[in-house]
Amino acid sequence: MSGSSLDGLDIALCNFKIDNTPQQESLAIQSWDVEIAETVPFSEKWKERLMALHDQNALVFSKTHTYFGHYMGELVNDFVQKHKIKPDFIASHGHTVFHYPENRLTVQIGDGAALAAITGYPVVSNFRTQDIAIEGEGTPLAPLADRYLFDGFDFYLNLGGIANITCNTGKKYVAFDIGAANQVLNILAEQLDADYDDNGQFAASGKLNPDLLELVNKIPFFQKAYPKSLDNQWVQTNMVPKYMIYPCSWEDKLHTACVQLAQQIGLSAKTIVQKEKLEKDSYKMFVTGGGAHNGFLIAKIKEYCQQEFNIELVMPSKEIIEFKEAALMALLGVLRIENIPNCMHTVTGASRDTIGGAIYQGNKVFV
Repeated sequence: MSGSSLDGLDIALCNFKIDNTPQQESLAIQSWDVEIAETVPFSEKWKERLMALHDQNALVFSKTHTYFGHYMGELVNDFVQKHKIKPDFIASHGHTVFHYPENRLTVQIGDGAALAAITGYPVVSNFRTQDIAIEGEGTPLAPLADRYLFDGFDFYLNLGGIANITCNTGKKYVAFDIGAANQVLNILAEQLDADYDDNGQFAASGKLNPDLLELVNKIPFFQKAYPKSLDNQWVQTNMVPKYMIYPCSWEDKLHTACVQLAQQIGLSAKTIVQKEKLEKDSYKMFVTGGGAHNGFLIAKIKEYCQQEFNIELVMPSKEIIEFKEAALMALLGVLRIENIPNCMHTVTGASRDTIGGAIYQGNKVFV
């Protein structure tokens, strides 16, 4: 899994024990775990290449798609050899470059055929395009993990490069992207010579700028009804410039960005409760993603979520916070291998559930 924050490639060895009864419509998981997981940082060359790819010509794009597949294959081979493991197959999300569901288009680079060729293992990749083809958003995919791996919560919040929320209404799952999270916060922290705002210390030392907050909240996406989704380029075009050029301190910008995101999370939960006619006295929200380590951001999310409803934030283990999305990719691969839907239309707005993912066999026998 390569996320929008570009911190590196998440690689995880996941084990699933399942009841694979033929013709079943859902996956019966008896047990599962993340046995080994690590993030392999991208080289500066690859980080720069991925950041600039959306502006390159078709030939450069095609080469990068292929080369990134080979590069991932080399990193996976190192991981496999280091830990002396033999996976049944590899599930790969790749790296999102374009995501325009309104044009039936989404592109995740990292050629699955190249990954299979380099590692020899079967590869399942390209999970989003089937849903996009029938007018879905192709995202979020996280509700599959919420449904199968982390049952028992009302809301699920992921604070990655982009923040998204899932809700189990009791009848169906709904989910959508909320706005930029670590993509904006990390860029602002870099102006203070840090890779990220450790525990939100910079943000905590700043103060709220009401005019900047209003400027960002007026972006039309925040008034749009769900289902809805974002891509990295939208964040770079619509949100980053507003924060970068506004005349206040970087600490104030970080403080304001945390408040803006927390407000939108609270509003998103409120919108879901009202639209889906939920009537519980209290709710539990399961929080994952790198932003969960930002203490100031979490405090603000608690504040704004509890203004309207009694919502308790639940923080899982460090491993789950950091590698939930990697486990999600493994789950999507298992569902694809078992021919069970791995994209929910109630989440994406598509006309039906789909079984997404292309399979490249490699030269090793699938177990």
